[in-house]
Amino acid sequence: MQVSLDVHGKESGKIWHRKPTPGSCDGHVCTICNLMSSAISLPSRKIRFLQAAFDATGDSFIAADYQGNIFVFDLDRNRFAQVQRIGTPCTAIAFNLRRKTEYLVALADCTIKCFDTDTKELVAWMKGHSSPIHTISVHASGRYAITCSADTAQLWDLDTFLRKRKLSIKENVGITKVFFLPLSNTIITCFKDDSIFAWESDTLVCKYQLPIPDEEETPHYKDFSVSRDGRILVAGSRSRFLHLWTLDTKTLHKVVQLPTKVKVVKQLEFLADSFDGGASQVLCVLAQDGILRAVSISTCKLLFDLGSIENRINSFILGPTGRHIVSVHEDGDMKVWSVAALTQQLNQPPPPMVRVIESNKMADSADQSAVARSLTKVPTGRRSKRKTGQSKSDGSIGEGLNKDKLFSILRGYGEYPAKYRGFIWRCLLKLPENHTAYAALVDKGTHSMYANIHQQYPIKSRKLLRILQRTLSCIAHWSPIFGETQFLPLMAFPFVKLFQNNQLVCFEIIASILVNWCQHWFEFFPNPPINMLAMVENLLGHHDKHLLQHFVKYGVTSQIYAWPLLETVMSEVLTKDEWLMVWDNIFSNPPGYMLLLIVAYCICNRGPLMNCTELDDFKYFFHHRNAVDVREVIEEAYRLQKGTPNDVNPEVKLEDFQSLTKGQYPVFNKFPKFIVDYQVREREKIQKEEEEYLRQRQLTLELHREAEKHRREEGNWQRQQEILQQAEERRKHILAEEEQKLQDQRTRMQALNREVQLKELELLDATRRKAMHQQTKQAQKQLRNLDEEILKKVAMRDVETEAAVTDAEVKNLELQLQKKCLEQELLRKQEQSILKHNMTTDAHRKVREFEDKLLKETVKEESKRNRNDRKTAVERLARSQHEQQDSELASQLQRRHLADDLDAAQRIKQMEEMQSFNQTIEQEINDLMGDLENIQDTISPAKFNNKIKDRVKDQIGTSESNKCLNDSPSDTSVQFSLDRGRHRMDTREQDLMADVRRLREKLAHDSRMMRPPLVGQ
Repeated sequence: MQVSLDVHGKESGKIWHRKPTPGSCDGHVCTICNLMSSAISLPSRKIRFLQAAFDATGDSFIAADYQGNIFVFDLDRNRFAQVQRIGTPCTAIAFNLRRKTEYLVALADCTIKCFDTDTKELVAWMKGHSSPIHTISVHASGRYAITCSADTAQLWDLDTFLRKRKLSIKENVGITKVFFLPLSNTIITCFKDDSIFAWESDTLVCKYQLPIPDEEETPHYKDFSVSRDGRILVAGSRSRFLHLWTLDTKTLHKVVQLPTKVKVVKQLEFLADSFDGGASQVLCVLAQDGILRAVSISTCKLLFDLGSIENRINSFILGPTGRHIVSVHEDGDMKVWSVAALTQQLNQPPPPMVRVIESNKMADSADQSAVARSLTKVPTGRRSKRKTGQSKSDGSIGEGLNKDKLFSILRGYGEYPAKYRGFIWRCLLKLPENHTAYAALVDKGTHSMYANIHQQYPIKSRKLLRILQRTLSCIAHWSPIFGETQFLPLMAFPFVKLFQNNQLVCFEIIASILVNWCQHWFEFFPNPPINMLAMVENLLGHHDKHLLQHFVKYGVTSQIYAWPLLETVMSEVLTKDEWLMVWDNIFSNPPGYMLLLIVAYCICNRGPLMNCTELDDFKYFFHHRNAVDVREVIEEAYRLQKGTPNDVNPEVKLEDFQSLTKGQYPVFNKFPKFIVDYQVREREKIQKEEEEYLRQRQLTLELHREAEKHRREEGNWQRQQEILQQAEERRKHILAEEEQKLQDQRTRMQALNREVQLKELELLDATRRKAMHQQTKQAQKQLRNLDEEILKKVAMRDVETEAAVTDAEVKNLELQLQKKCLEQELLRKQEQSILKHNMTTDAHRKVREFEDKLLKETVKEESKRNRNDRKTAVERLARSQHEQQDSELASQLQRRHLADDLDAAQRIKQMEEMQSFNQTIEQEINDLMGDLENIQDTISPAKFNNKIKDRVKDQIGTSESNKCLNDSPSDTSVQFSLDRGRHRMDTREQDLMADVRRLREKLAHDSRMMRPPLVGQ
């Protein structure tokens, strides 16, 4: 009985309510799934299981699904419990730590967490990996663990949960697997370049490197496994070869070749055995096809396999005690398998050597009865020849067995011992065990006729269905007639179920039956074997005419009472033990004995059959089990065998038993080939038509689904439109209400806005008035400043005017003094000729001082003009800044400044003309002084004075002819006078001072906004 457990939404519970009893056919214990059912989405969605791991005892295991739910399953106590909800998929898991209740989980975020199953609390959180972790290897002591990712491996101390060491690698070389060797402190590292190193875990010193076999292509190892004693290391690659190293000698020990269907090895694990002392001999291999195969590394034979192509196995774990196997399938389920049930046939003790017992009374009596039977009736014709040949060939049939002795045991007990039945059948049929030929048939794959056999024969066991499909395909590949035979699955199924663990023997037994016991069955193909059915009818008519007449009376032909028993080899009407007993006798007798059994079965059931009058009752009778003793049927068959004449005896008409040939199977062509070919063509044609029909049907169904989908969509659209219209009406009503509310709110807001605007206007008016008041105050302040500046400028102008007047007076005094000095010098020239030079020097010095003073005045005026220009520029900048505020005042000031600039330029021009005029006068004075010196040097004083008088007169005459500088009348005396020149200079000086005053007034008026310059500038 198979158990199915759904853990969704359950915190704890029982795994099974009735302990399962796994059969030897498949060994399946239970299936664990996590179905998320929903009332909306159908069908239910599965939450896939990803990882699983056994604990150290092997009685319980832990499993994690895609959503991070972690469950613990105790197979010994029949309990399960959900211990954690992480919420993140896990990539690896380990449950064999030193503290039995703790386990490690590697998450998809590259971290490792340690939880406790009892308290359900987080014990530690370890970080350090940058890529997902794919394996976790725990030391035998449970104190250390190695976590391995694609780019690094790290060693952790599980007492402190701290990282001890980190394995760094090159960027171009990745890590395949890193793990501890059992019962040692050695770490094995396997890299992507197929290099394998062994390290000491304490010091990380390299101990050795394993050699790689020399091949043209690199193996590309995918997974590694070590036996429990740590002596054998096996590696699987992207091929069907397994490499086995002996770690004691560090050498490659063996290369095991897997079946041809294996292309890539995904996972390897050694199956533990309690009696092998850790030297594991069974290796479980998971290939790319999702089928788990158990292979013996000592004999290189396939022991059993799990999984199917329809539901592949993604990963599996083995219990440390070798009692259970847990497989994680691609549909997300987990399945638990019993290793004991899977290896039940393998663990049987070997058959003992059969010894000949001479003192067996039963055998002696059986021999005597056989001799008596042979003496009572002398064989003639073909039967005598067969008996003669049989007598010659009787005796040893190989493997130390004697056919006569076996027949005596069979006649004495009615059947062979169940323990040795398979061995006896192989010896009786002389099976050649052609492994190569059978492998060639298997390699041809599934026959097209039996590709969909599961639809016609829905067998519960997947394994049994797969073996039946494989066996029938091999038979169909052996001869094409069996691909068209409809009854072959019914005939082969009992043998497939009996020999499911030895498929070669099953195939050869069925082939031997087809060759010997199915002689002449296919001559009238596709009709039933009419000739064989005629033999049965003749036998029945010879031994029970009344029963045959009863069959004829109600239209029951041999196709109703004989053919169902033949095509099913009586498996429908007999139990397993009865069927085995019958076939013990069939294999021990000639091929015609099976027809005698059919007639004997009808005769032994004569009473019920004579009471049947309906055709359906007859059909039901020969297709179902009936209350009949099979031993009586067998004895009746032996009675019929002895009492049947040669003309109706099938043993005479059928050929003797012929075993299958060694090496290659014999050719089977005893059938109408044209009919088979026609049927093959017709079947292919029908298959094509069926495919076309299925395609058309699929298209029709798709169109129907599309139409239905469109109809549903249209209905949904209409309903949705109605809902939308209703919603639109509701929303329109809501919008109308909202609009009314919004209108009221807008009215209130407008009133508030008006109030706010009025307040803003008031505030703006107050601000404007305040700004105007401030500007007025500022303008008044500026005017006061300007008035103060003007007053300062006027005062400064007065001071400067007074200073200029004082300077002019000083200059006038200096000129007078100079004139007087010159006159005194001219008067004293005559008397003081010695002092002439000094006087000349003093006059010249004074003239220079006067020139320097005039030059200083000129420079001073120019500096003032420059300062005025700068002040004017600053004033312009200030005016540009205050131009918007004081536009009217600025325009007036600008006009004034322009007028002042013109006046200043005119005054500057007049001063330049005055300066040039002064220079001209000074030059004339200098020339006059030079002439005086020249005259004094050359002439006498009297003449000098006359000369001076003449020169003065000439100068005065010249001046009067141009413009008189002094209006006073001239003296007629000859005394030298300079009054006229002085008057002219005074007039010029006064004009100059007047101009300077006007210029200063203008400058003071222009710079009223500026600070007055310092006096010393």
